[in-house]
Amino acid sequence: MLKPVTVAIVSDTHGYLDSRIERLIHDCDYAIHAGDILGASVLNAMQPRRGVVIAVSGNNDVLEKWPEHERDVVSGLKTMSELELPAGRIVVEHGHRHGHHAPRHDLLRRAHPSARAIIYGHSHKMVCDTGVEPWVLNPGAAGRVRTHGGPSCLVLTASSQEWTIEAVRFATVKP
Repeated sequence: MLKPVTVAIVSDTHGYLDSRIERLIHDCDYAIHAGDILGASVLNAMQPRRGVVIAVSGNNDVLEKWPEHERDVVSGLKTMSELELPAGRIVVEHGHRHGHHAPRHDLLRRAHPSARAIIYGHSHKMVCDTGVEPWVLNPGAAGRVRTHGGPSCLVLTASSQEWTIEAVRFATVKP
């Protein structure tokens, strides 16, 4: 039996990754960023054990919002990506194409019916909709902008027998 893998899932950093979440990522096998990154420094800080970072563009990941010397990075981001894990596949997109303020889970599930889990961001609100498959997961905001109670992320542990989700929220640090 293969050892379970762990995946750190973040979104909506808007140019800043909370250092506590950065440390948590280092202890995971993979890392996912579901968009609204706004800076290569965020992606560079996301260094999981296996060195694999999956990142997609968000509605704010446009050339004019990124530093000029990093525009090749934002230009290379896809709108959707996937990660194969034991016993299933994760699909990642920002979600803004499936509902303006809050992406609709039924639309995400229809768009990706063969996934085991769909990761999205955009709303900055943590969601773990695991009642039916595919699961629909939003890690909330991992930076400083609209964190709704503090920077947050999810950690998915996947084995060939079971998938589990851990929701992590840190207290807001006053500047």
